[in-house]
Amino acid sequence: QVQLVESGGGLVQAGGSLRLSCAASGRSFSSYRLGWFRRAPGQEREFVASITRNGGRTYNSGSVKGRFTISRDNAKNTVYLQMNSLNTEDTAVYYCAADQFGSSWQYWGQGTQVTVSS
Repeated sequence: QVQLVESGGGLVQAGGSLRLSCAASGRSFSSYRLGWFRRAPGQEREFVASITRNGGRTYNSGSVKGRFTISRDNAKNTVYLQMNSLNTEDTAVYYCAADQFGSSWQYWGQGTQVTVSS
């Protein structure tokens, strides 16, 4: 089992950048696929990005491609989401998630708020 704690959210102006972190506790961090999701006000949760266990491959949603970068540091048990060129549509609560079996997301953090002002 793994526990996930996000940090790094906040208020930023449009065009700015933020880096989110998600620290994991528990065993075998490197055995988990990791992802970032977000939920905007009044909308359903949506996929943002994911990264494979060894960090060799990443996947991004079309809405963030070219602006957001997911990375991980297995030595620090941490996954990151670098967000550049933020716009107001990126305002949401951002969640990190972990998947041990390669098919769904079993573990979730509590979320961190990102607000982009115009």
